[in-house]
Amino acid sequence: MLIAIAVGALVYSKLRSAGIETEVATVSKVFPSQAFTLLNATGYVVPQTKADVASKATGQLEKLDVEEGSYVKKDQIIAQLENRDLMASLNQAAANVAVARTDLLKAEAELKESTLALNRARTLVQKKFVSQEIYDAEVARHEKAVAAVESAKSAIAAAEAAYQGARVSLDYTFIRAPFDGIILSKNADIGDILAPFSSTMLSKGTVVSMADMNTLEVEVDVAESNLNQVRVGQPCEIQLDAFPDDRFRCSVDRIVPTVDRTKATVLVKVRFIDKDERILPDMSAKVAFLSRELAADQRKPISGVPPAAIVTRGPDSVAFVLDGNRVKEVPVDTGERIGEWVVVKNGLKAGDRVVLSPSEKIKDGTEIRVREAERS
Repeated sequence: MLIAIAVGALVYSKLRSAGIETEVATVSKVFPSQAFTLLNATGYVVPQTKADVASKATGQLEKLDVEEGSYVKKDQIIAQLENRDLMASLNQAAANVAVARTDLLKAEAELKESTLALNRARTLVQKKFVSQEIYDAEVARHEKAVAAVESAKSAIAAAEAAYQGARVSLDYTFIRAPFDGIILSKNADIGDILAPFSSTMLSKGTVVSMADMNTLEVEVDVAESNLNQVRVGQPCEIQLDAFPDDRFRCSVDRIVPTVDRTKATVLVKVRFIDKDERILPDMSAKVAFLSRELAADQRKPISGVPPAAIVTRGPDSVAFVLDGNRVKEVPVDTGERIGEWVVVKNGLKAGDRVVLSPSEKIKDGTEIRVREAERS
């Protein structure tokens, strides 16, 4: 009997020194939205309002006032082309307008004089003091003065139109922001030749690319077989790969009414409800389409573990937490099950490593060895 006890103690001692091989998992953050998720899809963040800003004039880029990340307001001047020749043309057009207005003043003065002379001639011819020929000459002179005034007015209109054309041509050399937004990239530098509607080795088509960050949305492809689970206005939740621990509220904004026959998918556009300056275009995103809107407390992450990590020892539910190469028995208070996870209300925190399916041999303080194929 004493020999058997000694052998058992020796075996137990070896087990403890070698450690019991077991599998572990990490306590993770679980979002309650997983319990209400009907469908998941992946896509990318895109701005609804985006533009490649170009010049409508051809010329050399002389000034560029923005950098990547610069915030600009609508109609703010972003860049300027060399425009001294157009400025001279504008000044010449303005001078022509002034000359035309002076000619109108002269024509109006002649009309006034001819009108007075015609009135005098009309009175005199009625009294037989002048001949009919003299009166007819004054009538012709007056009509000629009226025509000269109309001609001068038309000349002013033509000169002003030419001035407006010169001013528009000059304005084309100032490249303005079409809307409020942020500069995403610069496509030209000072000294480059800009050519509208084209881009060659010797010229550039666009100066900058910009987007309105207030119009960011996520585009995802939904299989047409799952389209019956998606509707406009449906609540969603977005997870960005750049911020895996955050969730952003959103809703279905538009369902594009066409099917991509090569992929058998429909494009769905999801708009953000929660705005965040960290969100950038082209970020990879995962969208969870929910069955209902979440309450405020359901949008916060909670701790969760695989059900196999929770065992009953006596009257308590416990988990075995790794502390170095040994485990510590911790009482836990569990809640509902969400997907593959069990909610842990008390006892564990995110990041803790716990033993999966602990056997009766594992107790508080037991030394263990983690299997290579660790679950996380």
